[in-house]
Amino acid sequence: MPSPTGKPQRNPEFIFETLNAYQQTAALRAAIALDIFTKIGEGTDTFPTLAKRCEATERGIRILCDYLVVHGFLVKNGDRYALTDDSATFLDRHSPACIASAAGFLTLPVTINAYHDLARTIRTGQPAMADGKGSISQENPIWVEFARSMAPMVAPSAEEIACVLDAPAGKKWKVLDLAGGHGMFGITLAKRNPNAEIFAQDWGPVLAVATENARAAGVEARHHLIPGSAFEVEYGTGYDVVLITNFLHHFDAATNEKLLRKVRASLAPSGIVATLDFIPNEDRVSPPRSAGFGMMMLGMTPAGDAYTFSEYERMFRNAGFSANELRPLASGHTLILSRG
Repeated sequence: MPSPTGKPQRNPEFIFETLNAYQQTAALRAAIALDIFTKIGEGTDTFPTLAKRCEATERGIRILCDYLVVHGFLVKNGDRYALTDDSATFLDRHSPACIASAAGFLTLPVTINAYHDLARTIRTGQPAMADGKGSISQENPIWVEFARSMAPMVAPSAEEIACVLDAPAGKKWKVLDLAGGHGMFGITLAKRNPNAEIFAQDWGPVLAVATENARAAGVEARHHLIPGSAFEVEYGTGYDVVLITNFLHHFDAATNEKLLRKVRASLAPSGIVATLDFIPNEDRVSPPRSAGFGMMMLGMTPAGDAYTFSEYERMFRNAGFSANELRPLASGHTLILSRG
């Protein structure tokens, strides 16, 4: 509707919604903690019955479920709630594709609090957590939670990488899973290639989680550990495949180049490096998920970023790599394949 001046009426609703977006995070986290999606999937679909099963107040469950309807996580018919297709797939714990565990890492109080005074971080260049070192401080305990929480979320990307590298061909592989966290990328290669030996590198407490995952996947005998800092420990040599998954974005270009030189020295003559990351287009504002990842690095690291392919290619070439190929994945990540 035009204003009295004849100009189009401006609507500040998106500003209001953004300033209140923390409530969406809190609501989804609460719903996961209360297992709302799983209980509705099992047929408990009214707020009085949900409140009884959740041992919660009817008022609280009603307001929460209506809010989840408003934001597209549930649908409502009369007084009954039902799951959307996405919620049934990704938030019902009975679904094999459930990623509800990701809330354990993504909503850690220390992570959320890192953005409480973002203006200060922007002024000083120092993230709020870990005395200015952020998530890259040595043996930061958040990475144990990351390893425990995020494995289901990366499963599609891990399967795609195994396909791109042709793991089912069964070639004899020595694989370095660098800063592998939960270990699922290396473990998936081992599951798809019975002739692959995986050498998982990360902090000791994180590798303990990776070992649990390797045992559950039935590949523990081919899953070897290299505990310590990726910048300090010796990797060994002769690797046919090196996996660098969601790691380089934590550091500045010079630090990455130093690491990549070390990685290149560890490769077999025909070896390949597979780097998975959030890589925006050269305009740095598209696609939204990859471009927006820079904000996570701003809040959690002193120098990390969402690097474009041209920036990564420069790092790899400066480290001695001769060829780099960009491979977008259906899972939303991007893969860079690099050879020495």
